[in-house]
Amino acid sequence: MKFSRLAGVAACAAVSFGVATVAVAGDKAADARIERGRYLVTIGGCNDCHTPGYPQAGGNVPENEWLTGVPIGYQGPWGTSYPANLRLVVSRLTESQWVEHARKERLPPMPWFNLVKTTDDDLRAMYAYIRSLGPAGEPVPAYVAPGGRVTTPYIVFVPQVDKTHVAAR
Repeated sequence: MKFSRLAGVAACAAVSFGVATVAVAGDKAADARIERGRYLVTIGGCNDCHTPGYPQAGGNVPENEWLTGVPIGYQGPWGTSYPANLRLVVSRLTESQWVEHARKERLPPMPWFNLVKTTDDDLRAMYAYIRSLGPAGEPVPAYVAPGGRVTTPYIVFVPQVDKTHVAAR
């Protein structure tokens, strides 16, 4: 009985003096990484496509709604693609899997060529931030091949020429 009581006191002291200090330092590092990820997501324009209503609201969308995907497609010669629900994507991946996933070529209008050049540390910070938000929302519709039936709203992402305006020149 005396040994277990002594072990309990020792464990409590260790937690109070040693582990607690490490945890606080670890929390600060984690918080800094999450803040870096938030910054990168914001300036990288991720919300522009992956957060419902973000551009229309001038970025004034509550953070708990960020990165939940949008069921509005982008249609062009490649077919119709949708901005993924990144919160659900990240919830299924490890950090290393995310880094690999983020560097894969994607369909337009996703600027995958920018992510390819992003450092591992920055991709890991983005992962930490997105993961900190927790999973939310629904999966977006699946990609539709060219000529396939699209049942959602979509934006035609193909340059247009106003023939009336061109003829008047």
